[in-house]
Amino acid sequence: MPFARLATATTPTCHIGLGLAAVGRPGYITLGHDRDLGADRSVEALSARTLELLDAAYAQGVRYFDAARSYGRSEEFLADWLDRNPGRDDVVIGSKWGYTYTADWTTDAERHEVKDHGVETYERQRAETAALLGDRLDLYQIHSVTPDSPALTDQDLHGRLAEAAAGGVTVGFSTSGPAQADAIRAALAVTVDGAPLFRTVQSTYNALETSAGPALAEAHDAGLTVIVKEGMANGRLAGPHAPDALNAVAAETGLGADAVALALILRQPWAGVVLSGAATTAQLASNLHAAVVDLDDDRMSRLAALAEEPRTYWERRGALPWH
Repeated sequence: MPFARLATATTPTCHIGLGLAAVGRPGYITLGHDRDLGADRSVEALSARTLELLDAAYAQGVRYFDAARSYGRSEEFLADWLDRNPGRDDVVIGSKWGYTYTADWTTDAERHEVKDHGVETYERQRAETAALLGDRLDLYQIHSVTPDSPALTDQDLHGRLAEAAAGGVTVGFSTSGPAQADAIRAALAVTVDGAPLFRTVQSTYNALETSAGPALAEAHDAGLTVIVKEGMANGRLAGPHAPDALNAVAAETGLGADAVALALILRQPWAGVVLSGAATTAQLASNLHAAVVDLDDDRMSRLAALAEEPRTYWERRGALPWH
C-alpha cells in the first residue's frame, strides 16, 4: 500500500512530518500564530510561505506531508509544490476529510469549520481532494473521529472507504477530544468483509495530554501506523508558554523547549510519525532538533509529571482563540 513507503522514505533520524494546518489558512488556534504569520496573510503570502516550508522540510529529510480539506488551501498549496518538484516521488502525502472550511479566508469568522462524517460529505470532499492531488494522494483519513461519530458505524461509508483502499489509497482516521482512547479502540474493531478497514491513526499526544498512549500502543501492535499531531499542544509547549519543568530540561540539553517536547513523543515505541506544525522555517529547524535530544530517565520522569487530566486539557484547548 502507498503509505508503507513511509518506512523507506523517512530516514532513521527523521520520523518527523510536516502538518499544514497553520499555514493553509490565515487563522488558527496556535498561541503566537498572529506573530508567526505577520500582517500579510493574503493567499499569495501564505502560498509562498508554504512552498518555502515544504522546500526546507524536504531538504532536511522530511518525507511525510499532512493536509486536510478544512485547512483552507493547504491541499492547493501542496499540489502546487508537487507540480513544481515532479522528481520528488519519495514523499508521502496525506489528507483528511470530514470538516468543511467555512471561514472564507478571515480570522474572525463565527465558525471556521463545520464537521460532518456522512457519505455525501465524503464523496464531495474526496472529489475535491482528487481534483487537486490526483494520484499523489497516499493516505486519506477521517478527520477527528470521536466515540459517537457515525463514521464508526456507517456501513455504506465503510464500503466506500474500502473501495478507495482497493484503488490504492491507504485509509485512516484521526481523533480528538478527551475520549480519544475509546475512539481508537472502536475504530480498531471496524472491518469490511472480515478485514480491518483502517491502516493508520492520527491522534493528539503530547507532554500535557498522554491519555491516548495505551490505545495508540494497541493500534501499533495491530499493525497500524501511528501519526502524532499537536505535539506542541497548540503552542503551549513552546517558548514563553512552556511549563517551567519543560524549560528546565530544555536548558539542560541546550535545545529548545519545542525540540524537547517532540523528543518526548519520538521516544514512544509506537510513534511512527510525529508532525511538526511549524509556521516558519526557523520553527521547523528547531523542531527537527528533536531527533538529537538526550532524554534520560530522570528527564523523562520530570516531563511525565506535566500531564493534565484529559477533560482539563481539552477544555483549555477549546478556549484558545483563533488568531
